[in-house]
Amino acid sequence: MKVRPQSLEERIEKIKEEIADLGDLRPGALSQQYNACGNPRCRCKENPSMKHGPFYQLSYTWRGKSTTRHVRREDVSQVKQQIRNYRRLRKLVDRWVTLGMELSRLKLQAQHEAAPRPAKKRRNTRLFEQNRV
Repeated sequence: MKVRPQSLEERIEKIKEEIADLGDLRPGALSQQYNACGNPRCRCKENPSMKHGPFYQLSYTWRGKSTTRHVRREDVSQVKQQIRNYRRLRKLVDRWVTLGMELSRLKLQAQHEAAPRPAKKRRNTRLFEQNRV
């Protein structure tokens, strides 16, 4: 099946529209943390333990620097959506790059096919035979 450049361009435009509609973005991973306090009579010291929590943390690396941030319980659903949006962005950008490379290849191929081919030079075979010995 031959892919047309116009089809690729339409798919790229659709990706651009999807990216524009994503909303807030946030890289990283959200985790639940449970802690034990220093009070020897606290419930977190019992057997079985009932640690304090959950507490939510967002961990991410940006520009080579690892960071962890506390996330309030009431903000967890919003942060999860931002993380999903960021992951969606990464997938869309990967598809955009893949389609862009294919489009560039097709455009170069079309240019080469449309350009006139230079005439091949003929060698003087007699001269070539003499020098070969």
